[in-house]
Amino acid sequence: MRTEPAPYDAIADWYEQAVLASRRGPAGAPVDDALGIDRAIVELLGPGRGRCVEIGCGTGVNAPRLRELGWVPLGVDLSAAMLRHAAGRLPVVRGDAARLPVRSRSVDAVVAVMISTDVPDYPAVLREAARVLRPGGRLVHVGVHPCFCGGFADRTDAYAVVIRPGYLDAHWTTASWTTEGLRNRVGATHLPLPDLLNAVRAAGLVLDRVSEGGAPVPTVLSLAAVKPDGEAPPAPG
Repeated sequence: MRTEPAPYDAIADWYEQAVLASRRGPAGAPVDDALGIDRAIVELLGPGRGRCVEIGCGTGVNAPRLRELGWVPLGVDLSAAMLRHAAGRLPVVRGDAARLPVRSRSVDAVVAVMISTDVPDYPAVLREAARVLRPGGRLVHVGVHPCFCGGFADRTDAYAVVIRPGYLDAHWTTASWTTEGLRNRVGATHLPLPDLLNAVRAAGLVLDRVSEGGAPVPTVLSLAAVKPDGEAPPAPG
């Protein structure tokens, strides 16, 4: 596991106060869902009674919703500074998303909320999610919409988003249409939509549902996938 500081260590306090404040009520429950993140978790994950690992849990803002749905959450994140905020909201462990400190076939659900742009190899994260899921377990991915958000997208006018060249190529960038957001601070990995969907399939997961969030042009793409019974081998990449 990496021991050097994670990119989010330097901005954890800012993230806790500025980015997530609008999504939390006094008890930590989400209160503003303009991007449809909370809705996606509710609709795509749904009620359950088993263990749910949140990969890249950050400051733990999603834990109250997971518990409300009946799940027992466990948070994994590489950033020690983010986990200091999360520790009061759910059990946490510091770990790399591509090498989860979780036993194979030991959890009933995995959620990855707005982290696909934070890791250099998201297909590896999806393979890890498939590894730790029991057969029949469920993965929920909620992420930046690859078609309409990224260094190639100017969202200054939400009603006339400008898409420049760059979408078709997987890349990492700190380019952003705003200097007040997250991506210009920590950068972002871009994965075109076909690469994302093919990575789900290559991990051996079966796509179940897809949804979008945000308006008037979507900013979030979410999907649910299931690990088949019988341990079907991963599909060719």
